Amino acid sequence: MSMVRQQDPDFRICHITFESLLEVQRDAESSGFASRWTSLDALRAQVKEDSVLVSPLMRETRGGPIRAYRCAVLFSVTSGGGRGGVATIDISPARFDSLTRIDRDPDVREVLVNVFALALSGISTVSKN
Repeated sequence: MSMVRQQDPDFRICHITFESLLEVQRDAESSGFASRWTSLDALRAQVKEDSVLVSPLMRETRGGPIRAYRCAVLFSVTSGGGRGGVATIDISPARFDSLTRIDRDPDVREVLVNVFALALSGISTVSKN
């Protein structure tokens, strides 16, 4: 797998609906992708029916064309009292190309990249001294 960098032409941050995430999960299941929820029911139990942010981390090529994009998914958890979650899911190139970008403005792009970096590293509430 090769990393997707912010400067790469296929880097993007997308805003998708919960229904779109379910479609991505169905695709991942039928394609046998490694990174996905164990089932649609498992996804529904963990992810709140709300909008979701998606950003690519890596490309799976296996020596040929891109087979899948391993993406970070930022979402609200169902029983989290407003908490968020982050997970990964593999998305086919065709589906990935169809996702609606929200990062066309350079300043917005930079902020969203930082949000994903923080989410992947772990965010916690901190008491001020």
